Amino acid sequence: MPLDRFVLILVIVIAAAGVTVWLGTMIAASAQIPAGWLSVIPVALIGYVVWRVISDRLNNPDDDHYDRIEK
Repeated sequence: MPLDRFVLILVIVIAAAGVTVWLGTMIAASAQIPAGWLSVIPVALIGYVVWRVISDRLNNPDDDHYDRIEK
């Protein structure tokens, strides 16, 4: 990947993250939501990702390494 394309992608990602944080701060300040409720969405997203990873590891027949053990 050329250096100029890498730098462009990096600048766009950093700018998008900054705009996201700025908009989130403005929305949270305008809604006057208690601070405890602001942590519910990230905790729910983390819980969902953990649940999907565990369910995929338990139910994926392609990833079952016990099938390759000689008996």
